[in-house]
Amino acid sequence: MDRAPKVNSTLASLVIAALAAGAIAVAVEHWRTQRQPDRNTTSAVASDSVPVKSAQATPPPRPAAPKAGGWSASASGRVEPRGGEVRIGAQMPGKVVQLLVRMNDSVKAGDLLVRLADDEPAARVAAATAETAARRRERDNEQVAKLAADRRNAEDAVAQAERSVFRARTELDRLQSGADVAAHAKEIEAARAALLDANSKLEQERASLRRVQAQPGVPLPTRLEAALTAARAELALAEATFDRTRIRAPVDGTVLHVNTHLGETVSPSPEDVLLVFGDLSQLKIRAEIEERDIGKIRVGQGVVVRSDAFAGQDFQGRVERMANALGSPRIIGKGPRRPNDRDVLQVLIDLDGRPPLVPGMRVDVFFKPDESVGAAPATAVKSN
Repeated sequence: MDRAPKVNSTLASLVIAALAAGAIAVAVEHWRTQRQPDRNTTSAVASDSVPVKSAQATPPPRPAAPKAGGWSASASGRVEPRGGEVRIGAQMPGKVVQLLVRMNDSVKAGDLLVRLADDEPAARVAAATAETAARRRERDNEQVAKLAADRRNAEDAVAQAERSVFRARTELDRLQSGADVAAHAKEIEAARAALLDANSKLEQERASLRRVQAQPGVPLPTRLEAALTAARAELALAEATFDRTRIRAPVDGTVLHVNTHLGETVSPSPEDVLLVFGDLSQLKIRAEIEERDIGKIRVGQGVVVRSDAFAGQDFQGRVERMANALGSPRIIGKGPRRPNDRDVLQVLIDLDGRPPLVPGMRVDVFFKPDESVGAAPATAVKSN
């Protein structure tokens, strides 16, 4: 039986290695050829995208500062209504039974905004009224001298004027809480006038009582007179409690925010703000000046106000008032990441005209150069 010839194993290994190396070289060259277009395409795309990304990231140019000397100083500020924002809360716990205003409603001083449940206070007023009437009948049956009678008459006139004010205020509230306020506009104006007259009459009667009490020889109150005085005091307290169920506008202005709802139970707390109220007839800026810039600012100095919401627009104004003492910053508060924060000086700025800014908006304030600023001594920084 014939056997196959033997093949040298070393020679076979070398041949196989050479073939494998050649195959790897061919594969690498093919990969490089296929990869080259992708690189070119990627480079082109990257090259085209760079200008677009740069254009999106570049903010719009801001108006340049004056070329002659630049700004005297700059500061951060916040827009606020005339007199500041008034946060109105409840004076007693209760349930909201009527919400008579909405955001952006314009109201006048004394107008009813929110009405709380008043069943219990109304019952107390009725009870105190009856008690007062009974005590007065007892007192009237007692005979006194002329000076004591003059004092009684003056006290009765004051008590009657106080009841008139309460009734006039209640009538105005009734008209304003009706279903169709617009149809009763004339009646509401008449009720406002009646309330003003009642308050004026009350002041006159109180002045008359003081004159009577100042006369020499006026006797001390009797027991029945003292009992009537105590009953009237209880009635006044009951009426005051009843008035606390009515939340009214402090001054003429606009409702900025409404933070309560019909049926909600409220309580007298600084955190429980029902309404935010403000006078938008004129806007102001409250800015915070760093200590190093105090000597560069004066009352009456012109300013330029800029806001990111109105890019490219400048709003003019003037410094109305400067504080007399430094305080902690409120617009940009302190914190652990700002260890170099320092106290600031608050400056109030009047804006010219009626710009489209809104209360609460943060702005940048630039103070115009003023030759009179800087030469004045430090004591010239005062608040008007």
